[in-house]
Amino acid sequence: MLLVRRFPFLITVLALAMPVPSAPANDLPAGKVTAALPLIEKYTDELREKTGVPGVAIAVVHADKIVYLKGFGVRELGTPDAIDADTVFQLASLSKPLAATVIGGVVGDGTVKWDSKASDLDPTFRLAGDFVSSEVTLRDLLCHRTGLPEHAGDLLEDLGYSRSEVLHRLRFQRPAGLFRSSYAYTNFGFTEAGVATAKAAGKSWEDLAADRLFKPLRMDHTSYRHADYVAAANRARLHARIDGKWAAKFSRQPDAQAPAGGASSTVRDLAGWMRLLLADGKFNGKQVIAADALAETHKPQVVSVPAKKPTDRTSFYGLGWNVGQDPAGRLTLSHSGAFDLGAATCVVLVPSERLGIVVLTNSAPIGVPEAVAFSFLDLVHAGKLERDWFATVTPSFEELAKPNYGTRVNYKKEPVGKSPPLPAGSYAGTYHNDFVGDAVVAEEDGKLVLKLGPKLRAFSLTHFDRDTFTYQPEGEMSAGLSAVTFRVGPDRVADTITIENLNVHGSGTLTRVAVKK
Repeated sequence: MLLVRRFPFLITVLALAMPVPSAPANDLPAGKVTAALPLIEKYTDELREKTGVPGVAIAVVHADKIVYLKGFGVRELGTPDAIDADTVFQLASLSKPLAATVIGGVVGDGTVKWDSKASDLDPTFRLAGDFVSSEVTLRDLLCHRTGLPEHAGDLLEDLGYSRSEVLHRLRFQRPAGLFRSSYAYTNFGFTEAGVATAKAAGKSWEDLAADRLFKPLRMDHTSYRHADYVAAANRARLHARIDGKWAAKFSRQPDAQAPAGGASSTVRDLAGWMRLLLADGKFNGKQVIAADALAETHKPQVVSVPAKKPTDRTSFYGLGWNVGQDPAGRLTLSHSGAFDLGAATCVVLVPSERLGIVVLTNSAPIGVPEAVAFSFLDLVHAGKLERDWFATVTPSFEELAKPNYGTRVNYKKEPVGKSPPLPAGSYAGTYHNDFVGDAVVAEEDGKLVLKLGPKLRAFSLTHFDRDTFTYQPEGEMSAGLSAVTFRVGPDRVADTITIENLNVHGSGTLTRVAVKK
């Protein structure tokens, strides 16, 4: 699996167009929005029927009013519990623009600046290299231009490392791009921006978000604590497609990356948030977030998808937002979120028209939220569907979902001329690098196991060929079997181990730890 498949938004793939400064508010007739509502409701029903997605919730705001709140389907397949406007969903990366709003509030208060250095706010934070460590700012972290490779640290989260442990280990991750000159989407880089801001404010991230945004907007069912989602009686379970059928088999505990992917909320709560965003930081007439600080989050900071030919559109990333332009020249702000274990979300705003839509689903990402959101905008602006949006986005999601850790080897197929392994003792031992930590290979009940993570969770090793074995990773980043290859010396004892799924960015080779005598 190439980690690019885990981009939790498809809007950059669609690359709506080159952004321009926001125009003055246009008078979008309320009647055009109202006329689109029954049409998008019908479309959503039909799309649910077509895809089998268990549940969907939608909120639409226009001209500082909530004009639509609707739930479709059920919270969990096999139960009669219906989705409604107050059903709590996990937001995945829709947490990012929400977090950017929180941080914007703290910037507006004067506690931090967008260009505050992370090391000044959080002296424990470092990246590889003294210069980047000393210079990286909140702005850099929030727009993914630190030089970290895509999804740096996410694999450590899957192994069970805590937020602080993952952030500490980012200093051992080799950069994949140039500082401030490249874009690579990183949940834990973004998370550090939230952590550093919270430290400056003297609070935990979770309390800061509640105090600075959720309470003033009366977002009573919104939280960055996974325990609050679990405790909600009216919550949507995650659903993944297993053997072609949707099933509520998995759970996803994202506290480690809470600012980037750990929020949960309802469409009713998020409608209030969209009202604030489209009213320059005001809510019910009160300035909750400073307008200038909020506006900064909506400006393009880095090219996320460059145009490859003259007819292509360039896509940009702001501070927690995809920034683009629709075919008519309207500035659009958008973000999607996805857990392959069973959540998909999308928000799209058209600030000049004070129009916004958020779509939440309790299913793995196949393009439903994006199709609903962009179909709605078609119906508002054109009175009809300009294209089949689900057909447009589906191929991209199918490509992103293909199991691939960077190799094309089919580990389920017996290799031609397969060689037997060496005795277990040739491989058994403890291996280490600073990024992954310890990997213990041991023989248990006559079989080799690989133990990883802070709790040394055991995974069965299956022989593939000579010194290569396979194992099945687990967690959000898992995508099929991964190779585990030992380098064996002349003494017939392995001195290194390379764990394929941890080695996408070159951090998956660990060296045998010498046994103390």
